[in-house]
Amino acid sequence: MTIATGQQAPDFELKDQNGDAVKLSSFRGQKAVALVFYPFTFTGVCEGELCALRDDFSEFENADVQVLAVSCDSRHAQRVWAEQQGYQFPLLSDFWPHGAIAKAYGVFNEALGCANRATFVIDKDGKVVDTFASADLGTPREQSSYKAAREKVT
Repeated sequence: MTIATGQQAPDFELKDQNGDAVKLSSFRGQKAVALVFYPFTFTGVCEGELCALRDDFSEFENADVQVLAVSCDSRHAQRVWAEQQGYQFPLLSDFWPHGAIAKAYGVFNEALGCANRATFVIDKDGKVVDTFASADLGTPREQSSYKAAREKVT
């Protein structure tokens, strides 16, 4: 079951592309979080989406929102991709146990072994204030959804 608006966001700790541990609850009381699940590193639609977040990064900073991007890829692949694309936000590896966090949020695609394209916007108290997803893996999320979500946490 997908985590819904109004629910407490399940806490987790994952390694980022540099091997550093990132714990969701460490942002409580400090920053809101845009938790961005994406299917696969080094793929066109995912790259387009994350590059759009990179290009609008100051909008997230100004709204005091931390972007955390999550896929089931290894952190080693994510590190190379982050370096190539210049992402300023953590790419978190949900590699092992495979897809555990995507499953906790109800967005793991069992047939393909990846996260579905879904975003959870979490306020400073750890509560989900907005969620949005694309209809399928080949369709990017609407960038306007991020703007509307940022307005809910500022």
